[in-house]
Amino acid sequence: MGDNNITAAMIQSVTLDDVNDTLVILDQTMLPNEKVFLKLKELKDIWDAIYHLKVRGAPAIGIAAGYGLYLGVKASAAQTKEELAEDFERVKDYLASSRPTAVNLFWALDRMEARFQRELSGSIAEIKEALRQEAEAIRAEDEQVCEQIGRHALSLLKPGWGILTHCNAGAIATAKYGTALAPIYLGEEQGYGFKVYADETRPLLQGARLTAWELMQAGIDVTLICDNMSSIVMKEGEIQAVLVGCDRVAANGDTANKIGTSAVAILAKHYGIPFYVCAPLSTVDLRCATGDDIHIELRPDEEITSKWYEKPMAPEGVKVYNPAFDVTDHEHITAIVTENGIAYPPFADSLPAMFAKRK
Repeated sequence: MGDNNITAAMIQSVTLDDVNDTLVILDQTMLPNEKVFLKLKELKDIWDAIYHLKVRGAPAIGIAAGYGLYLGVKASAAQTKEELAEDFERVKDYLASSRPTAVNLFWALDRMEARFQRELSGSIAEIKEALRQEAEAIRAEDEQVCEQIGRHALSLLKPGWGILTHCNAGAIATAKYGTALAPIYLGEEQGYGFKVYADETRPLLQGARLTAWELMQAGIDVTLICDNMSSIVMKEGEIQAVLVGCDRVAANGDTANKIGTSAVAILAKHYGIPFYVCAPLSTVDLRCATGDDIHIELRPDEEITSKWYEKPMAPEGVKVYNPAFDVTDHEHITAIVTENGIAYPPFADSLPAMFAKRK
């Protein structure tokens, strides 16, 4: 590592204040104009924070869900373990209803349930403490996973490259480092001098509001472009690699990520630019055969027609189609970078091998 230790100052976007039974999150809907941390005690407020993207990014959603499930169960007044189990299932099902596409949400909830089942021989107090430990472990492990993804991805890049990214897969979307932005941060510490181009990522502008903001905070060279400018910067030779995160990876390597990602992948293939997906193994769903099996969340109409405008920017009553994600076909993906290494096509073989590398 070099002397520019930018990672040491990264914001932790999801933390637990266990003394006050509070989930503390960076409200990403307020960025870049205000840096606001919300202190959430009620389960409905945690659900709302996940649904309304106050906390977002697949790993961060999983972390928030783990903490939320712990806090929901900790608040239970159950006198028996049977009653506690009923409360556990109620809280788990409620949190699971917040975002249908991000597999990390369900992965974290299932992991918490497995810990709950393992601890049933203990007292109610011991079970609750075990859930707190598991939620903390999810957060700590994600930090390590992101750093490992960053190191593997950095091995694919060269100093001075122009990097295009879409949406936000940075430090604020994870425990630390990010996924797609992890090699950017690690490379900056080693003097790589990347030039990052951030798609604005309509309609919710995660690239403009979040990626551009956090990279500027870290002093990294970043240029904001509209989504429909990706082709021209590729054609002009400004881009040598594309790095994106994702919310779900199917067994064949199809990936669901923020709407617009598939268009970037198609353009990158046309211009002969490598397209890398950075994904923790918790995002890989081997039970999901292809991208056709991924449920795509539809978002409210007003995110397109009026959310960011002083006055509506579309005629009243117009029909709106607002999918939150699209699926990038595995044929357009150069490699999928995980914490256990780099998976290359055919992904049906290489992705299971990544799991086999787990210690």
